[in-house]
Amino acid sequence: MSGLWLEREPLILASKSAIRAMILEDAGVPAEIRPAAIDERAVEARLASSSPADVAAGLARSKALDISAPGRLVLGCDQTLSLGQVRFTKPRSREDGRAQLARLSGKTHVLSSGAALARDGTIVWSAAAEARLTMRELSEPFVDAYLDAAGEAVLTSVGGYQFEGVGAQLFAEVEGDFFTILGLPLLPLLETLRDLGALAR
Repeated sequence: MSGLWLEREPLILASKSAIRAMILEDAGVPAEIRPAAIDERAVEARLASSSPADVAAGLARSKALDISAPGRLVLGCDQTLSLGQVRFTKPRSREDGRAQLARLSGKTHVLSSGAALARDGTIVWSAAAEARLTMRELSEPFVDAYLDAAGEAVLTSVGGYQFEGVGAQLFAEVEGDFFTILGLPLLPLLETLRDLGALAR
């Protein structure tokens, strides 16, 4: 384990996101992947009147508590995408992805990334950060080519794109922290881990 990490055991990541695990490992935080199994739609329904950022944070808290283990720090994460008052979810099919891209084309949407830390069944920290992304006007031939290039990855990310990959070609401008765009508000998380004594100062 990293010499910066002071806990006896790795952080538990309550997510199957490979990019979140890589971000943590690259930042010197060893992560044990243990995906949560919550009913996300039920959590979203309970938070229906909340802001997209609060929904992302609420989902993250639910995931962290679902995997909470005695003495271990558990990180839950989630992300929402909103265009005005409309919230998007992961596309269910290639055609669903195409429809989402058509709605986002030429517009600015907001990604809200929530994170929460739990220990011993209690949330010890929760936060959300936002980024604004402006998609360029997308032609139908480009969308077809993009969907071919992205493949099944279209179905694994809210909005139908992964910014760290070929999805970067969809955008004209972004405002916000790179890690937030990828689904993890890393810098406030690292500061909290230092405050908790899990990371060296």
